[in-house]
Amino acid sequence: METTVFNPVQQHLLTMFAFDGSEERLKEVKAVLYQHFQKKMDERLDELWETGVLDQKKLDELRTKHLRTDLK
Repeated sequence: METTVFNPVQQHLLTMFAFDGSEERLKEVKAVLYQHFQKKMDERLDELWETGVLDQKKLDELRTKHLRTDLK
C-alpha cells in the first residue's frame, strides 16, 4: 500500500478543518477559493488581451472549435 504525502496546502486545510469541519465552514472556504482563482483568471485574461495574444477574432475561433477529447 502506498503512503499518501500531503502538500503544504493540504496539510494546512486539514489542520484548519480539525477545529471546525462544519458544512458552513466548507461553504465559506469554497467561496473564498472560487473568488481567489476567479480573480487570478481574470487578471491573466486581461494580460492576454492587453498583449494581443487574445482578441475578439481568437474568441470567435474558439467558440466554433470542439475542444472535448474522447475519453475512450
